[in-house]
Amino acid sequence: MTAIKNDLFLRALKGETVERPPVWMMRQAGRYLPEFMALKKKYDFFTRCRTPELASEITVQPIDIIGPDAAILFSDILVIPQAMNIEVEMKDGIGPWLPNPIRSLKDVEQVIVPDVHEELGYVMDAIKLTKERLDNRVPLIGFAGSPWTILCYAVQGQGSKNFDKAKELCFTQPEAAHQLLQKITDTTIAYLKAKVATGVNAVQVFDSWGGMLSPVDYQEFSWKYIQQIIDALKDETQVIVFGKGCWFALQDMAKSGAAALGVDWTCSARNARYLTGGNITLQGNFDPSRLLSPPAEIKKMVKQMIDEFGKDRYIANLGHGILPNIPVENAQAFVDAVKEYQG
Repeated sequence: MTAIKNDLFLRALKGETVERPPVWMMRQAGRYLPEFMALKKKYDFFTRCRTPELASEITVQPIDIIGPDAAILFSDILVIPQAMNIEVEMKDGIGPWLPNPIRSLKDVEQVIVPDVHEELGYVMDAIKLTKERLDNRVPLIGFAGSPWTILCYAVQGQGSKNFDKAKELCFTQPEAAHQLLQKITDTTIAYLKAKVATGVNAVQVFDSWGGMLSPVDYQEFSWKYIQQIIDALKDETQVIVFGKGCWFALQDMAKSGAAALGVDWTCSARNARYLTGGNITLQGNFDPSRLLSPPAEIKKMVKQMIDEFGKDRYIANLGHGILPNIPVENAQAFVDAVKEYQG
């Protein structure tokens, strides 16, 4: 293994003392970059995900353009249900669209736990190509959605403000819900292990809809499945868990064996450090909409954010994915502010 030239991100994950925090942005390979939009005009969403040359090009774009300290493989959390015999389309103006949502135990029985190398081999090919393009400049992050978040889409059939149908399945047909969650978990573990074997340097689990659940239901329908993923992977790689709106679970998350926890912008640095006991790496938590502020203001706020989290055991990031309407120079100001940080 050739050493990675900029290993700041990996050192922060391990809790080592660093000269400044590393920085990357969720969804950094995306719609705010003109170079990405040029490819979007030519190829539909899942073509971009499934074509290793395109996925690797999109992954490396932000590294070349704005210079974060880590790359995250361009893909989507919904490639997992696709591999599990659940049809997923991406519709303009709607987002994910699943024409045959899962609503019963019978539906769950049609869902398979696939051979990930067979069904998701294109992701592994994208990792190999991306590693070549990155040429050990920065680490590469692989990711998956949490089982609960995948269930939300599989049952609801599309995005939602409250995922009421997903909750209804959990609360009226818990057996079906748990069977589905376990199948998603088994597939996700195999998928992330394959990614690690192919060369990603860390993995992140996105629990985008975890905050939809009450703390008790969160333990039952989300956290225990994420814990299985951490247990299966923590000896092989560093695992980051990001639960949006899940500040109430930070205490349990901190004892899970995860290397780092993502925090969204509704939880202060002080509360996040307090709830996690102060000795696990935290990642976050700049409000993505705040990147619409003038660059000088962004820089000031980023310095303040790092001061509040502290430079060690910390990865500067947004509190959720970057928005499509962010000027590139504002994203650049965010990254530069972290790189210029002096405590």
